[in-house]
Amino acid sequence: MPERASEAVLVCLPVGPGRTVGHSWGKAERVALASVRDGAVLTWDERDVGWDRSHDAGTHGSHHARIVRFLREHAVEAVAASHMGPPMEHTLERLGVAVLLGVDGDGEAAAVSAAARVRAGGAPAR
Repeated sequence: MPERASEAVLVCLPVGPGRTVGHSWGKAERVALASVRDGAVLTWDERDVGWDRSHDAGTHGSHHARIVRFLREHAVEAVAASHMGPPMEHTLERLGVAVLLGVDGDGEAAAVSAAARVRAGGAPAR
């Protein structure tokens, strides 16, 4: 059986133009699913999620459930974002998803940092 350290980690992050980290997690229009192994991004798959539109369309509970469903469907292990509200951060932590906040700029670098957090024990970080 291969060691866990050699397995890829799936990281999700909001994205802006040019693979940059988008402004907000819960109001993301688009996210990337980045598969990271050994400090390198193996795959980068962008998805339109429309959370910017759905955020204010219903209750926060239904919005959070939509995001949780997406993360579960894709087996996401970590989220990297510039900002996330405390209730969403708590929800992700309860799911066992590592959270890396305060990131901006290069989305691939943020994904690599979030994957390293998972490798170090998955503790959420700010």
